[in-house]
Amino acid sequence: MDEEVKYEMRIPQGVSVQILANVMEKFSLEVKQSDDGPFLYGEKDNLEDARDYIVKALNERIKDLEGVE
Repeated sequence: MDEEVKYEMRIPQGVSVQILANVMEKFSLEVKQSDDGPFLYGEKDNLEDARDYIVKALNERIKDLEGVE
């Protein structure tokens, strides 16, 4: 079997559409819907890279918001 195994990763709340679009394009992932909410679908390495990207993007957004009073 040459076909790569695909994995799922739930999308955490607070991820913007822009971040999600970037993740899908940059890491060749799909978004699918389940009864438990949306999730990313793709190869394990791509999902791990996407997770790191999402965490970094959310942390940057939090820093931006903390700077505003």
